Amino acid sequence: MSEYKCLESIPGVGPVYAGGILAEIGQIDRFADQANLAKYTGLTWKKHNSGKRQSENTPLMRTGNHFLWYYLVEAANSVIRYVPEYKAFYQKEADEVTRNKYKLAVTMTARKFTRLVYTLLSEHQLYVPK
Repeated sequence: MSEYKCLESIPGVGPVYAGGILAEIGQIDRFADQANLAKYTGLTWKKHNSGKRQSENTPLMRTGNHFLWYYLVEAANSVIRYVPEYKAFYQKEADEVTRNKYKLAVTMTARKFTRLVYTLLSEHQLYVPK
């Protein structure tokens, strides 16, 4: 099955987002797991530790493939409108934050969307809603 069809099976992901994501990822086999794909994209957060204390308010890493980051965030923003699971996740994240609700909620949804993209591409499956 074509990787392109795998991504286009997700409601809200059209030919532009699917093509852009595939062009920037290349071969999905390059990544050991979804965490490595997220790190390559820049959808991970810096670790701030001091002894046993771990900070909860950490900034997003600004390294990685900026074009892939753009495609994943925009595609996740589109998926929010079509998939109830992602809409509920987005709303939950937006309700938990006091500042920059939109930015953080969309970024967290894009991180969740990255897991979906990795799974669909590595297993060559079509998206099936729950």
